[in-house]
Amino acid sequence: MCDTVHESIGTWQGWIDVPEPEISTATGGWIDLTHVFSESMPKVPHVSSPSFPMTYRLPDDYSNVTEIHMSVHTGTHLDSPFHFINDGPGMDEVPLDRMYGPGVVWHLPEIEAYRMIEPEDLMACTPELRPGDILLLDTGWWDKCGGTPEYEQFPCLSQAAAEWLVEKHCKLVGIDNGTPEMAMDKRPEGWKWPVHHTLLSHGVLVGEFVRNMKVLAGQRVEVMFLALNLAGADGAPARVIARPIT
Repeated sequence: MCDTVHESIGTWQGWIDVPEPEISTATGGWIDLTHVFSESMPKVPHVSSPSFPMTYRLPDDYSNVTEIHMSVHTGTHLDSPFHFINDGPGMDEVPLDRMYGPGVVWHLPEIEAYRMIEPEDLMACTPELRPGDILLLDTGWWDKCGGTPEYEQFPCLSQAAAEWLVEKHCKLVGIDNGTPEMAMDKRPEGWKWPVHHTLLSHGVLVGEFVRNMKVLAGQRVEVMFLALNLAGADGAPARVIARPIT
C-alpha cells in the first residue's frame, strides 16, 4: 500500500548492479497479472476512488471518449524510488530494463492474516532467486475481497526480508496486496515505512496489487511489468504479464 510519508528517512543509494535481461526461452502464452482498471479495483483506504467518466459517447457525439481520474497507486501499479526517496528517480527516470526480464513466482502456502514474512521464509522458496530477477510473491491475498476488513489484514515483508532481497540483487518485488509494509492497524506510533525505504533507496522497484499468480507458482518466468512513463511521478499504473520459462 503506497502510503503518504511526511518525513523521508532514506537517501538515494543508486541502482544496485544487476545483469541485463537475456532473451528468454519462454514459449507459453502470456498470463495477465493485472487487476482490471475499473471503479471497483483495489485501492488503499485513504486514496480517493477512481472514476472513468465518458465525456463523449456515441451516437450523440462523434466518438466514445473516456477520461481517467485516479491515484497512480490504485490498482496494479509500480512504485518509483521517488515515492519514498525524495532524491530518487521518478517513473520517467526508471530504466526500461528494470521493468522486464526473468524472475520467479514464489507461493507462500497457508499464510495467515498479519503474517510477517522473514528471510527464512524466502530462503525456503524455490526456484532459486538469481541476481537481476523479478520476484513475484503469491500469498493468495489478491483473491480476497478488496476493501473488506479481512483484505486489510494482509501479510507483509519484514525489514530483514527487504534487506535480504537487496543483498540478493533482486530488481523488482511484486506483491498481491496493497503494500509490503505492516498492515495499517498494526503499525506502532512513529512508523517509518522501513520496507519501502530499504528497497527503493537501492533501486529495487515495488509492484503492488499484482494478481492471478497461482498458475505460475514455483516456476521461473519471464515478466513484463511495464508502467506508464509519467514525468517525475512517484508511481504509475502498469499492465503486468508473465509466462513460464521452459
